[in-house]
Amino acid sequence: MRPTTAFHDNVVNLNAIIHPGTVFEHPRDVVSYSSFSLAEKRAILASWASDASAIASCPSLRAPKGLKGPVTIDEILEALCALDEGPRHPPGGKPMRLRRVERASA
Repeated sequence: MRPTTAFHDNVVNLNAIIHPGTVFEHPRDVVSYSSFSLAEKRAILASWASDASAIASCPSLRAPKGLKGPVTIDEILEALCALDEGPRHPPGGKPMRLRRVERASA
């Protein structure tokens, strides 16, 4: 993260909330930022993951306003998973039907 204020100051950096791309360089910087609540971090990452930040010629990349370079949607989703502190692919697998579903012949 780019330094904006001293860490001992009791100042909220509104620029980080309104234009997070000007303060954070990568999704993992948002996750590690201790001054924001979980909901604020999730909102920033969700705004980066939205289609509004997508690059038209390469939809898997996102370029939020103010960010130096594009980041992949996978990096953003990994950061969101890190906030949840859970596995990306939880156990369980694909659900299956217990009985066969067939159409009755008319």
